[in-house]
Amino acid sequence: MPDGAHRYEQLSPKAYEHPADRAATSALRAIPLMDKVLKRLTDVAHERRLRQILVGNAVRIGEAQVPELWTSFERAGWSLDLEPLPPLYATQTPLASAITIGAHRPTVIVFSGLVSSFDDDEVESVLAHELGHALSEHNYYTTALVLLAQFLRTSVPGTLAGLPIRALYLVLLEWSRAAELSSDRASALVMGDPLITCRTLMRMAGGAIDGMSLDAFIVQATEYEEEEDLFARWSRAWVEIALTHPFAVRRVRELIRWVETGEFDRIRDGSYVRRGSEPPHREGVPGRRRPLPGAVRRDARAHERRRAASCPAARGVAARRRPRPGRRRRVRRRGTRRRRARVATPAGAPRAAPTRRSRRARPPGPPRARASACPC
Repeated sequence: MPDGAHRYEQLSPKAYEHPADRAATSALRAIPLMDKVLKRLTDVAHERRLRQILVGNAVRIGEAQVPELWTSFERAGWSLDLEPLPPLYATQTPLASAITIGAHRPTVIVFSGLVSSFDDDEVESVLAHELGHALSEHNYYTTALVLLAQFLRTSVPGTLAGLPIRALYLVLLEWSRAAELSSDRASALVMGDPLITCRTLMRMAGGAIDGMSLDAFIVQATEYEEEEDLFARWSRAWVEIALTHPFAVRRVRELIRWVETGEFDRIRDGSYVRRGSEPPHREGVPGRRRPLPGAVRRDARAHERRRAASCPAARGVAARRRPRPGRRRRVRRRGTRRRRARVATPAGAPRAAPTRRSRRARPPGPPRARASACPC
């Protein structure tokens, strides 16, 4: 057991999933042919090529290579009860960030600018954030987003032919920004202190500058959220639509709002959704009855025909349900004949009171068989 770590046994990603992440994932699954397109993008050959690039141009972290960083990585994985741990690589990039990719097997890549400039607890919070992506299986859509971005830069022309691909890219960007909010919650759970995650986000936005105040940054995040200028909010949305991550002030504000709801403390106390006990995923509009599949409908019709062939009462019910061939239903317009009568009435003549037509009396027929008398 790592020192100072809190383990969430069988923690389900549904326990800390952000509502925007849940809605964006459901919207992705509802797009027709989305699975086929992503499966084509995330082919095994593309993932193998990506792994070869990592092995040839990055450093794999382990017990024999930067053991302090690997210990932080193991502690974060142990806290989330994530087994087996995905491979961890470090690459020479001046940015303070990390990424989790791999459609079939997640791989965490940490940038050298993060490890060399940030404190140990801040680096661990970023590693916990990436392991939150791995636990939520965000790596599948992230890999598709990375490959689609490369495809747009190299192969798709700037014409109308590339509009569907660019629309798919924008949808994946919207999902990516929502997925970051869920992984920020996972990072706060691993660290046990949401302020560490907020401080890391602040330093990612402003750089590793000594003397920065987290309290002032939280006040800045509140002012950003409560902006009343509609033009400023519209400009903000147009800038954010092309980003893979939300603005840091928004991420801090969303994390603080989640902690204020008390959900963070409840999960820390052990009251959370565990793997295997997640609520079922509901598709479509709540409360609306979904149509039966074709095979089930055919079985129901066959059962009704068999029942009608053996039971007189059921045969009568089936005959009443089945429309007669060649007979159309007459639709009567109310008031048509009355309006014509008004037009035909000469001027000055007294109008007759409208009469209501009585229904035609039907001759009495044989009594119908009751459904309760059916022997089947």
